Amino acid sequence: MIQFTKHFGIIIFCCNTFFAFSSTTPKNDVDLDINVILEEWRIETQVVLDYYHKKNDLLYVELSRINKQLNDAVILEKQVALLITKDRIQEALQFNKLSETSDISKIRYLKGLQIIKILYEKTLTLDHHFASVATFNEINNISNPNHYPEFLQLKETLKSNQDKKTGFDLSSILGSNIYTSIIHSIVSLFANTNVSKSEKNANLKEVECILDFTLRMHNELNTIFFETAFLQKSNENIMKELEQLFTDFTKPIKYQTPLEICRNTDDWDAVRESLNQYLAELDKIVNDGSQRYKAHKMQINLEFPIDRLLQFITQYNAFIDQGSKFYEKFGIMLNSYENEQQCATKIPLEYGKLKTSITIAIEKFNTAYKPVEINGSKMKEILYGINEFD
Repeated sequence: MIQFTKHFGIIIFCCNTFFAFSSTTPKNDVDLDINVILEEWRIETQVVLDYYHKKNDLLYVELSRINKQLNDAVILEKQVALLITKDRIQEALQFNKLSETSDISKIRYLKGLQIIKILYEKTLTLDHHFASVATFNEINNISNPNHYPEFLQLKETLKSNQDKKTGFDLSSILGSNIYTSIIHSIVSLFANTNVSKSEKNANLKEVECILDFTLRMHNELNTIFFETAFLQKSNENIMKELEQLFTDFTKPIKYQTPLEICRNTDDWDAVRESLNQYLAELDKIVNDGSQRYKAHKMQINLEFPIDRLLQFITQYNAFIDQGSKFYEKFGIMLNSYENEQQCATKIPLEYGKLKTSITIAIEKFNTAYKPVEINGSKMKEILYGINEFD
């Protein structure tokens, strides 16, 4: 009993250490490696398993010795004494099993909270990233020649020099459309008899890179915008599910503040206090021995959210894999403009910034946002403490 209490004290210490760390962790830190947490989870679980394995080995040796003495005993009093001792050993084994399950549940719960906190920081950072990659106005400015001063100047010149008899103006709707606007301008340029051939060539030379770039890259840039908007919406759904997971996770310990508020107000101390109270009650019930059903129910309350977390990690991994593939495609699309070098002075700076942002995003998907490595064998180790190489 004394040994178990000391062991529980270690768990409480780990709990305090974790939340002390959490309260000082920068809110925008997405560089923490969840795989490190998972490895710590596995190691700490193995420590508990080894601890109880050694305790139980001594009890099994003693039980074997008692059974042997029972076979040889002929005196009734001796047999009764041995049976009482055997019963106590079996009770100790049952108590150790309950204590082992309880200790592993505590480790899993603590690591689960730590993982939820890190995942939330990652999804928040992803949300900011998707919002900043390309707004509709930025994409529209890059992909539509009507937002380039040179093209607007050409349109104004053509309008002032157009043949009043044969020329015509586009409506505001068609005038803002990239294709009708370009066609109208080209037709007006070459159909206008009031402008010399050399002047026409000069005007066309001034806007040829703009027209070439916007016509070639218009669809690609708009695809990037809409698919980034799709990824942002998917990330928002991931965040909502993570917030619900935190609510379910902290429900057993009677902590009722939503994850967003907990994070923004740095309320991790309150989570720690609620958890410590729950663990203290669980420890008391486990040591009591007469309320094993209640202890088992409290352990299940800690276990169930962990299973939900592992399911969520699978969903998170699928989303990150999807995002990584999207951004690799974006990179290929942005690098597909074959006249980039020839038109370097005319291509907007925003295009180069977008390419840089996409490159950085691909790197982050492979580092900061990377999927959590939790394959079948590691899953078994975390869930059940089973090492397939043992």
